Amino acid sequence: MPGLEDASREELLALVVEQARMIEQLRADVAELRRQLGRSSRNSSQPPSADGPRVAPRRSRRGSGRKPGKQPGSPGSTLALVDDPDEVIEHVPGCCRGCGADLADGEPVAVVRRQVHDIPPVRPVIIEHRLHRHRCGCGAVTVAAAPPGVGGPTQYGPSLRALAVYLLVFQHVPVARTAQLIADLTGARPSTGWVTTALTEAAAALVEVEKLIRSLLVLAHVVHVDETSVSIAGARWWLHVAGTDRLTAYHLHRSRGRAAVNEFGVLPGYRGVAVHDALSVYDAYPDADHALCGAHLARELTAAAEAHPDEIWPEQALAALLGLNTAAHHARD
Repeated sequence: MPGLEDASREELLALVVEQARMIEQLRADVAELRRQLGRSSRNSSQPPSADGPRVAPRRSRRGSGRKPGKQPGSPGSTLALVDDPDEVIEHVPGCCRGCGADLADGEPVAVVRRQVHDIPPVRPVIIEHRLHRHRCGCGAVTVAAAPPGVGGPTQYGPSLRALAVYLLVFQHVPVARTAQLIADLTGARPSTGWVTTALTEAAAALVEVEKLIRSLLVLAHVVHVDETSVSIAGARWWLHVAGTDRLTAYHLHRSRGRAAVNEFGVLPGYRGVAVHDALSVYDAYPDADHALCGAHLARELTAAAEAHPDEIWPEQALAALLGLNTAAHHARD
């Protein structure tokens, strides 16, 4: 019957249309899943620690545009002879290499200088402070005052404390390994508690310096801001950073958002150019001019090229961006 045939045809057509819509949706879902599975530190803001066991392909050397090795204009690091060595050892030939004759009375002709740069064996230097007590004619006994830093019967001195802080803060050596490294190199036996206390004391001594650095960052023409997650006692915290080529300030907070940035105290009063990633919290500070970080832009363009292999524009935009970076390096060189 014509009516039933028309109805069946319409139902079949509707089914085909629905299936086509579902296929397109599934294709989009698969593409999105592939994009998410392909995310890594080379094509997104994801930290390298979250990349997992997959090995990401190495980026082409065009990423820098600079030749490997020392750059033109950079100072060399080759060891040079010094005019006043700490020790001189004379080596005099005993006999002639030509005829074998004794050279005890031979005529000096020239000296070849060769120097070895090394460090002496390191060991703690123990300095004893003796606080004398004297009795006055009035009968009172007075003891000499101890110099600063000499509080108890025994303690480690400022050089060892400075070494511990340097290893912890600048070299990022864990507390236990810092104590072990100091023990292995110097023979001293500091505890992990002492290492932690040295860091706390150094932080307390630098409170005013940290305030000064933050004030100078607020006055800088260009400042870079960022944040990264860190694990503290099994809990997630956020380390916020603001810096220039010469100044850096850090702020640790449980929040990644605006409360932490306000407490940090750099962006709320900043009027220069703030360079950052696309995190929306930075847009809440309209008094600053904003620039997207070139490294993050490069990662986004790399991700776009991987997601759209048939498109040429991601590669073109990435080449233009890296070309600008290369030109800046060449201008500085």
